[in-house]
Amino acid sequence: MPPSKRRTLAPGSAAARAETAKARVRVEHPFRIIKRVFGCDMVGYRGLDKNVQRLALLPGFSNLMIAQPHLQ
Repeated sequence: MPPSKRRTLAPGSAAARAETAKARVRVEHPFRIIKRVFGCDMVGYRGLDKNVQRLALLPGFSNLMIAQPHLQ
């Protein structure tokens, strides 16, 4: 749903909760966590091996951060 139509929904309504649930599973959310929380806004060229290892770990860490409220 476009943001302009989403703003017209009543807070807490079934449609608003459905839009929130859809937003949580979209692809962009984990990348936002990787970029903002772990500080990967820009590429640091530290060697191909180190970049590959770092990029392999960050999605796992972001998944743990997303699942943290459900694990406690």
